[in-house]
Amino acid sequence: MSESPRRWQLAIQPVHQAGQCFLFLFRMLAGVRFTFSQFMSVLQQTYLVGARTLVNIMICGFFVGMVLSLQAINALEQFGASDQVSLLVGKSLFRELGPVLTALLFAGRAGTAITAEIGLMRATNQIEAMELMAIDPVQRIALPRFSAGVISLPLLTAIFNAMAILGAVVFSIGVMDIDTGTFWGQLQTGVYFQQDLLHGMWKSIIFGGIVSLVAVYFGYYSEPTGAGVGTATTNTVVLSSVFILIFDFIMTSFLT
Repeated sequence: MSESPRRWQLAIQPVHQAGQCFLFLFRMLAGVRFTFSQFMSVLQQTYLVGARTLVNIMICGFFVGMVLSLQAINALEQFGASDQVSLLVGKSLFRELGPVLTALLFAGRAGTAITAEIGLMRATNQIEAMELMAIDPVQRIALPRFSAGVISLPLLTAIFNAMAILGAVVFSIGVMDIDTGTFWGQLQTGVYFQQDLLHGMWKSIIFGGIVSLVAVYFGYYSEPTGAGVGTATTNTVVLSSVFILIFDFIMTSFLT
């Protein structure tokens, strides 16, 4: 009989965390104040978040473009359509691979850093000190980092896409000797702004909000111990990745 309440608590814990996370989001958005100090804080966090992930995004984007063009050429050669490689690369990159892979890289690098930073503030009683000084720690700590994630992820996605196209150009034109005019012509005529580029940007904005919300939530409510902060960073990566893939399917179903 003693195991029954414990199992019930484990069963409702995800529901409790989901509700607490939505209340945390409402608390952040309800207290937004458009002041100069808050604007500068968001700008600083945007720079820090982008700088943490920029190098990884550029390197991974370049090699993703090369691998994608390699696989596309190998598949299209069977049908005698290897000159369509730029169309296949552009469609798959701008619609799916760019936003999803950038969000996953962002969660693994910047998301964990945000969680660990806020968790360390919790462990060193900095958050409690702000509350004693009548300073709302959610507005002072969580909101700037959340806003920075929403702003920076679309920019990082654009950089990832640009580097991936560069990688595709290097491999397709430089190595496989695809005609330059054909490559760029197919890319310009086959990739549409609203159906491909704009949909990818909408996805990156939603993914940025998801990763940032999960990161600040687990950091803010982490246990004030080293093990607690480590568990919070692990939960950030795992749950962010799961939510990114779930919302990618949902948004693709509605935007297609």
